[in-house]
Amino acid sequence: MKKIAILGSTGSIGASALDVVTKNPGRLEVVALAGGRNIGLLSEQVRRFRPSVVSVIDEDHARRLGERLGADRSTTILWGEDGYRSVASAPSAELVLSAIVGAAGLVPTLEAIEAGKDVALANKEALVTAGPLVIERARSKGVRLIPVDSEHSAVFQCIEGNPHGSVGRVILTASGGPFLRASREELAAVTVAGALRHPNWAMGRKITIDSATMMNKGLEVIEARWLFGVDYDRIDVVIHPQSIVHSLVEFVDGSVLAQMGKPDMRGPISYALFYPERTPGGFPPFRPADAGRLEFMPPDVERFPCLRLGYEAGRAGGTMTAVMNAANEAAVNAFLEGRIAFTDIARIIEGVMARHAPGDISSLQDVLSADAWARGQAEEIMNKGTG
Repeated sequence: MKKIAILGSTGSIGASALDVVTKNPGRLEVVALAGGRNIGLLSEQVRRFRPSVVSVIDEDHARRLGERLGADRSTTILWGEDGYRSVASAPSAELVLSAIVGAAGLVPTLEAIEAGKDVALANKEALVTAGPLVIERARSKGVRLIPVDSEHSAVFQCIEGNPHGSVGRVILTASGGPFLRASREELAAVTVAGALRHPNWAMGRKITIDSATMMNKGLEVIEARWLFGVDYDRIDVVIHPQSIVHSLVEFVDGSVLAQMGKPDMRGPISYALFYPERTPGGFPPFRPADAGRLEFMPPDVERFPCLRLGYEAGRAGGTMTAVMNAANEAAVNAFLEGRIAFTDIARIIEGVMARHAPGDISSLQDVLSADAWARGQAEEIMNKGTG
């Protein structure tokens, strides 16, 4: 039985992972969980899976969780960054699922690597903000990074078993989100409720907004560069509204492999948790005859400039990717709070990037400093209303 720890258990990825555990009795044991503020759901998870340790956002939420669980609990309750570090490095865990949303997942992911744990990586921001550090530490520790994003899982599966150096091009698919065919005028009038209605995938609020702006794909381009060791000129993005083909790999001989399936995150999660095995998951089968017409088209970076900004940040390198990510997180949060318009998100990110001269990343502090600086710049731009 493989023992796992889950960072971000109350989010969409974490909850789906626990569903995979439930559908495979006797195969996976949950030894540690980390949630945030959703004490109601986390208490249910603790009662069901009985991890040895659980962590929450702060001491107040830890107290409230303790009150819900009662005095006879066997689970140790921790909180804050130290708590997340403890979950990430839980001694009995063989695999850590890193699914905390945003840059907040970087430190726990690095902690899991330092502890010698294989990492099922759903937190793309760890590689976006600190790709060189994460890859170098994983190599030095002999740790496997197994991608969970559907696109990167697809590429990983296509590459598996092929000789090193045989990949010519990585092709990431994107649904295009809810505004694929929207005009500039319609994009300017987008509401929060509209942006949260993704046509294919059920995801958390932040990732759903990133999908609507196509920043999610910009982040995934950077993630792919570090996961697969390909340069940006060999990473393409294609719009595929049906979300059936999860990504493709073109090899140096011109042949192309694609990984297909229904848009259900339990598929790539299951693949990562059981890797290198495959296991029946009890998920709906994919029947090609029922899929209908599959479309592919180039992305429109004029209407969706966040994808362009992702490439630009990646090519600039150094701290620029951390700055872009932090500016995006600040802007998305402001949009969700109703402080800015949908189209302001890209404007704010571009404005922050224009102010930044990227430096090298030689330590975690370099990343954290760039992140804090970018959030301050984004707030300044939003307060002034100018880029």
